[in-house]
Amino acid sequence: MATIEIIEADITTRRVDAIGNAANEALAGGGGVDGAIHRAAGPELVDACRAIPPVGRFVRCPTGEARITPGFRLPARFIVHTVGPVWHGGDQGEAELLAACYRNSLQLAAEQAIRSIAFPAISCGVYGYPLGRATAIALHEVRAWQEELPQRVIFCCFDEETARSYRAG
Repeated sequence: MATIEIIEADITTRRVDAIGNAANEALAGGGGVDGAIHRAAGPELVDACRAIPPVGRFVRCPTGEARITPGFRLPARFIVHTVGPVWHGGDQGEAELLAACYRNSLQLAAEQAIRSIAFPAISCGVYGYPLGRATAIALHEVRAWQEELPQRVIFCCFDEETARSYRAG
């Protein structure tokens, strides 16, 4: 079982094996943490994301799934991109899709021998997922993870409110 840390910091500055990216399905960069990661990683990240084969029109990573790229100019060696669900009130499978984001990211990390990974609060920005519900799902999935790797999971919080929500879980 992985050790869990909760910190308030800029995820793009973390010296870990991988950082999680709350991406969009096109892996095209965007706002929030996705935009910050793309800016910090440099233009090579755009090329790496474009090299991931599409699985649908404008879709390189369907909601709930995960893909991996190098970290390029980041201190992290890898970026695990996952697409969280947009909140529609909770009755359209959002909880299962968000849980799948963490499970699939952890599985990909284990397959790549990643020992440490830092996650942002997936879906809690413009996708509108309620913070308390999202952090409960994230913590549950990491606590339920039984594989040897990753050994260390960091929830890297953008602000104090987010960190408080993780600590309350």
